[in-house]
Amino acid sequence: MSRFWRFLSYERSNIAMFGAVFLLTVAGYWLDSRSPWSWQTFWYTLGLVSLVTAAYLGFRYMRHIRAVQKRHDEDSEPMSLEAEAYRGELEETHIRHIRALNEVHAKQKEYYDFIVSWFHEIKTPISVLRLLQQTKADARSVEEEVTRIEHYVDQALYYAKLDNFSQDYEIVSCDLETLVKGAVKAHAKSFISRKMKLRLDIPPTIVQSDPKWLLFIVNQLLTNSLKYTGDNGEITMSARVTQDEKQLVLRDNGIGIDAKDVPRVFNRGFTGTNGRSHAKSTGMGLYLAQELSRKLGHYLTCESIVGSYTVFTIHFPKHHDPYLNTVGNRESAAAE
Repeated sequence: MSRFWRFLSYERSNIAMFGAVFLLTVAGYWLDSRSPWSWQTFWYTLGLVSLVTAAYLGFRYMRHIRAVQKRHDEDSEPMSLEAEAYRGELEETHIRHIRALNEVHAKQKEYYDFIVSWFHEIKTPISVLRLLQQTKADARSVEEEVTRIEHYVDQALYYAKLDNFSQDYEIVSCDLETLVKGAVKAHAKSFISRKMKLRLDIPPTIVQSDPKWLLFIVNQLLTNSLKYTGDNGEITMSARVTQDEKQLVLRDNGIGIDAKDVPRVFNRGFTGTNGRSHAKSTGMGLYLAQELSRKLGHYLTCESIVGSYTVFTIHFPKHHDPYLNTVGNRESAAAE
């Protein structure tokens, strides 16, 4: 019964309209001197109007009840323009919810795939360490495997921080020469043990970035070049300044990348022909490097010829203001 009274409260405008029409009709007869006034006619008309109003409200009430019962039926007819607008808004909200849910599921699957591949990847150096422990190998070999483990752990850590990036970086002036020398020093033993040549052509070059994240990006590119460049190979790192941007270029004379794989090397989880045939890989290193570069206002490109060379370039656009992105990202994170 309470539902019916609520319905009547929503129909106040219609009830008021019927009442106003009746009163206007009565007033017309009252003011017309040519028509004699009859109370019998008045009460008859009032009863007739009341009956029609009750029938109309009953019909409206039953339609509303059916509309409420079939509110989940897409073919049901809305009772008003307002109801139609709300239905459209609900449908759009439902679509957005499904898309957001699909994105969450995709993100969960991405994390799951990464963790599974990461576990398989890190098992290799751990197994090698156990073998070295049994054979009492030299300290250099042990340290190389520990360094590999540290690299995989860092990769997983930075991957976990990717979604909360705006809360963990600071844009400052970075000297590319100092930063690259720090990255090369971390890989010095690999260069020495494999007798690889390193050529540096980096004059003092200042870019706006976060030194910790930029160092991680450079390390990922350098690690990739070392992985796919044979012993006695050569890696060149140089800096260039153009009219529109500054560039940090890393070139190796390794096995190169197949032309069909070049456009996809920065895709998440992509390992390509090299990753499948030469070394096991999570396919996340270059993806992380590209994603972090974009968040910092930079971007990566790749050029390669199979069996000849591979060139990775970090682009630092001069007209990009990373401080504006920093403020915007932090405000968005605070709003959420």
